[in-house]
Amino acid sequence: MATFFVTGTGTDVGKTFVSCAMLARAREQGLTTLGLKPVASGCHATPQGLRNADALALQAQCHPGLPYERINPVAFAPPIAPHLAARQAGQEMTLDTLTGALAPALAEPCDLTLIEGAGGWRVPLNDKEDLAGLATRLALPVILVVGLELGCLNQARLAAEAIRADGLPLAGWVGNLLDADFAVDGTIYRANLATLDQHLPGPCLGVVPRLDAASPAALAQSGAAHLALPCTPDEERT
Repeated sequence: MATFFVTGTGTDVGKTFVSCAMLARAREQGLTTLGLKPVASGCHATPQGLRNADALALQAQCHPGLPYERINPVAFAPPIAPHLAARQAGQEMTLDTLTGALAPALAEPCDLTLIEGAGGWRVPLNDKEDLAGLATRLALPVILVVGLELGCLNQARLAAEAIRADGLPLAGWVGNLLDADFAVDGTIYRANLATLDQHLPGPCLGVVPRLDAASPAALAQSGAAHLALPCTPDEERT
């Protein structure tokens, strides 16, 4: 069993896409998979309750399948920071409640489990706790999704430094090309990737180009070809 926390250099850098692609890669290898989105804002109303597009994409990559409520136990409608959405809803989010809500899903044996955060590493959970505390409490190695665009070197290094300051290992990083113009000059693009590889304290698990697909599942399948599965610190020592 291997469990990782997936974070990003910011919002909309492709955490869900990379997580789904990595789960799809694991499924290709015959592994059982679980993708969790503990907290999601920007959810839409359905007859079954609030649903989040990212959480639904993760649910589609879970094998064997799980009910939505186990994938995304805390859901909010407004597309704002989760702690602000919780405040508007008159709810209190804490690390205790989140770890308790995830416990049933994490109790199931699984070859690869990915727990996707919200936004970047320091997204607040309440006035005193942030979502990074969930990864710390569960002692999880971290996968960092780097949105490849202007400014990504600074963003990636700061995120990696924060992860290390919290005492967690960086299991690896994934580059996700957000801005096609960023890769127009191939020499500079490769130099940026080399700089990330030099300064981030974890292996590159893949670099994903701009991809188009008709559905989230097809997109994940296309992305899977560009990714390697992460290793736990124990596996790296063997």
